[in-house]
Amino acid sequence: MAAALWSSIAPARSRPIARSCATQEESSSATVSVRERSRSASLGPHTGRDLSVKKPEWLRQRAAQGDRYSELKESLGALKLHTVCEEARCPNIGECWNGGSGDGAHGIGTATIMLLGDTCTRGCRFCAVATSRNPAPPDPLEPENTAKAIASWGVGYIVLTSVDRDDMPDGGSGHFARTVRTLKELKPEILVECLVSDFRGDPEAVTTVATCGLDVFAHNIETVKRLQRIVRDPRAGYEQSLGVLKLAKASKDGLITKSSIMLGLGEKDDEIKQALDDLKAAGVDIVTFGQYLQPTPVHLTVKEYITPEKFDFWKEYGESVVGFRYVASGPLVRSSYRAGEFFVESMIRSSREGSKK
Repeated sequence: MAAALWSSIAPARSRPIARSCATQEESSSATVSVRERSRSASLGPHTGRDLSVKKPEWLRQRAAQGDRYSELKESLGALKLHTVCEEARCPNIGECWNGGSGDGAHGIGTATIMLLGDTCTRGCRFCAVATSRNPAPPDPLEPENTAKAIASWGVGYIVLTSVDRDDMPDGGSGHFARTVRTLKELKPEILVECLVSDFRGDPEAVTTVATCGLDVFAHNIETVKRLQRIVRDPRAGYEQSLGVLKLAKASKDGLITKSSIMLGLGEKDDEIKQALDDLKAAGVDIVTFGQYLQPTPVHLTVKEYITPEKFDFWKEYGESVVGFRYVASGPLVRSSYRAGEFFVESMIRSSREGSKK
C-alpha cells in the first residue's frame, strides 16, 4: 500500500485500510480451537499462528476517550471521512487525537487520513488490506474536499497516507500534492506529513510530493534487508525504498524525512543496526519502531513479542549511537504515532526557519 504505512496490520474489515498504521491484533482466546490448530499447522513456513508465542500484557490498551477525541470523531462521521486511526483500531488513537496524555501532553492533536480509496494494488504479507489489479478510480474532488474538512478541525498536525496505486501513471503523487497545496492555502500554520508508497521508484513522482509544501516526507522500509522478500510485495524493495527517501531529502532544503520498522518478524539485532545505518546514510531524520501484530492466520507469523525494555534500547541506540534526530520506539508505536508531539513540531519549525536563510 501506498503508505506501506507499516505498522502491524489491522484485522480484515468491511473497509480496508492503509497498511502503514495498522492495528492491534484481535484479542485471542486462551483456548484455541481444534480448527485453528489444524489450520495453523498447514499454512507454510512463514504464516499461521504460533501457539507457543503468547500475547503479553503490555500490548493491552485502554479504550480511547477525551474531549478532543470525541469532537474529532463526531466531525469525521459528519463529513464521511475515514482515518487510518479508526479503521485500523489503532491503540494510540485517544492519545494522538487529544494531543498526548499525562504531564507530557503537548496539545497538538494528530490524525491520519487515507487518500486514493481503500483497495491496494500490492499484496504485502503483513497487511490485511483488500487488493486488486484495477481498483476503482479515486474521487477527483477528494483533494479539495479533504483539505477543507481538515482545515475546519482543531488539529495542528495531519498525516496523509494511502494505499499503493500502481495502476495510476504517477502512483497518486499528484493527488497527494493537490491535497497538501489546498490544505496549506486554507490553513498555512498546519503541519503536514505524507506517508507515501515508493511510487515504483519514479523520481518525478517522489519529487512531486517532496516539493508540494509538506513538512515531513515519510516512507517505510518496513523490515530489515534479509526479510524484505518475505514481508513485502515483490514490487517493493529495500534499495528502492532507501532511494526514495534519499531523493526526497535532496529535493527540498529543510525537509524532514521519516521511516518505520516493524519488530517481531525474526530480525536480528545486527540486521536492525545495519538498517538504521542505511537509513541514516539516506538522510532520514526520524525513525519509529513498533511491534508487528498478525491480523489473521494467513498473514506472517509473529516470531517474537519484543519487550518494552528492548524498545527503549533501540530508541537510545538510534538517537545516541546512530544520530537520528528523533526515534519513537515502543510495542504500540505506529508510523504516525504522536507525529505532532512538541519535539517533532519544534524540529519542523526550526528546519523551516533554516531553509529560509
